[in-house]
Amino acid sequence: MLHLIEGAFPFFALPFVISLICVPIAKRIGFALKVYAVENNRTVHHGKIVQMGGLAVFVAFMISMACFLKADSTINGILIGGSVVFLGGLLDDMINLSPLKKLLFEVAGALIAILVGGIGLTSITLPFGIEINMMPFSFLVSFIWIVGVTNAINLIDGLDGLSAGICFIVVCTIGFIGFFMGRRDIPVISLILAGAIAGFLPYNFHPASIFQGDCGALFLGFTLACLSLLGFKTTTFITLGFPVIILFVPISDTLIAMVRRKLSGKGIMQADRSHLHHILMYKLKLGHRNTVLVLYLVTALFGGTAVLSYFNEQWGMIMLVVLTIVAEIFVEATEMINPKWHPLLGLCRRLTGHPKKKALVEETDPGDASEVLTEAESEAENTEADDQEDEDRLADAESSEDENLSSESEADSEESEDLK
Repeated sequence: MLHLIEGAFPFFALPFVISLICVPIAKRIGFALKVYAVENNRTVHHGKIVQMGGLAVFVAFMISMACFLKADSTINGILIGGSVVFLGGLLDDMINLSPLKKLLFEVAGALIAILVGGIGLTSITLPFGIEINMMPFSFLVSFIWIVGVTNAINLIDGLDGLSAGICFIVVCTIGFIGFFMGRRDIPVISLILAGAIAGFLPYNFHPASIFQGDCGALFLGFTLACLSLLGFKTTTFITLGFPVIILFVPISDTLIAMVRRKLSGKGIMQADRSHLHHILMYKLKLGHRNTVLVLYLVTALFGGTAVLSYFNEQWGMIMLVVLTIVAEIFVEATEMINPKWHPLLGLCRRLTGHPKKKALVEETDPGDASEVLTEAESEAENTEADDQEDEDRLADAESSEDENLSSESEADSEESEDLK
């Protein structure tokens, strides 16, 4: 074990030191160019904070890769494609590119990784020795995976240290599995990227003095996507799910956001404040630092599940099913998708009578205030209308009663006159 640590130390230490030194330099460059994170109704920071920290991670990774690995087509595909994606993110940080233009950089990076680096899923080995050749679909699956993971990492970059910390856990998990698969390149690249992230995290953890920006988030997402395909390009059925399991938090959050926005009539790319970290921070009131730590723990649990699945498929699948059910219950209870989406909780309620339906919906997000207010006003209007109808009915009843009494009075007077 000591021998392994000594062998791995240089691959981690060099990018860590370079990144640690380069972050203050990136901060000065950002201040000089006025590349600040813009405050809006979704941000949680205040003041002028530079968002070019990804520059330090990028430089540390590139220098260390040049020092430790001999370039080949695969390495060139990752480095060139990653540079293109990084450039697109950097331009977006500086001049605020449109989503379409930013997507073009991601598409270009993915094409370079696939065509130049030959990165992609080639075949799957099913139980009983059945092998499926993925080549007819390899390009499409690989392209969607790289672009999708790149954007998923960018979408969860909403709290101090969140995206970078999750990427650190994910890349360590990929490197660990790659080591036991007998691959030398995957652990080395993973250690280099982990070191570059670790050098940046002390400046980025709450309260952050610098953000990684789109340049950092997109670069990390792209590199993780390529690294996961590089490790599992020829895989068994169970290991096919490793990248998805390891990247469960960003992938699930992205898919849920797309479904939520579609159901609410919003554009899929339209930003909102209902991501997983927003739910934990505002709805469950965990606070900034605790929210990040909880998501670190969740990512580590899914990463551990992937490792367990590699050594014991049965126990790994059991663990995955349990975690997935817990995640689904959380999504339903917090109404991340839609207030009406509760299949598991609804089934449990019909069978056992628990949990009880909420009598009152808490107001937790300022962005939802207008919707809640509109519903309250609508209910008030309906109540007023019902009250008015009741008053009209009561008035009609009293009027009818008065008419009856008047008729009875007239009849009595006529009877008394007859008696006289």
